[in-house]
Amino acid sequence: MTQSFFQTFILLLLVTDPFGNVPLFVTALKDVAPARRPRIVVRECAIAFLLLLLFMFFGRHFLAALQLTDISLRIGGSVILLIIAIRMIFPHPDGVLGRSEGGEPFIVPLAIPALAGPSALATVLLFTSGSIEEVLVHVAALAAVAAVWLVVFLGAERLQNLLGTHVMTAFERLMGLILTAMSIEMLLGGVRAFVKTL
Repeated sequence: MTQSFFQTFILLLLVTDPFGNVPLFVTALKDVAPARRPRIVVRECAIAFLLLLLFMFFGRHFLAALQLTDISLRIGGSVILLIIAIRMIFPHPDGVLGRSEGGEPFIVPLAIPALAGPSALATVLLFTSGSIEEVLVHVAALAAVAAVWLVVFLGAERLQNLLGTHVMTAFERLMGLILTAMSIEMLLGGVRAFVKTL
């Protein structure tokens, strides 16, 4: 059981990539009052956790009811990530996430697709079958990963202060370039999967 827990934990940690999402969180929250930032981080992490938990139990039924496949989920998420990546590389007057009321991100893009993205949703779909014991292990692993999210993103501002504005700006653009490649790879993976169904 311990091995299964750590395998699930590492897998979910890799697909949600909290460390790679630090620049996105810092950019999204830079126009928000410092006192509000921890609450937003907790809220967005909680939303992502609940969504992944719901998808773990009801994901296949939800997609079937809407006549959607995980392929369309992957392609749609890749397009959103690509738009965000382009705004990270080429700054926009409205910021990376576009203009939002009060300057606060809500659900998109921090909870979705940054944390609960297509790859994470597709991954938790694999955990829908199994014994009650296995399901409990998967839920515990997801909760542990959510705790890592909180630690990483609550410390994101300190990391920014430590490295400085110029370094974080350069890092943000570098991550934008990497995110572009990831979104294209996700898109191509979705297209390849779709072609195999023809």
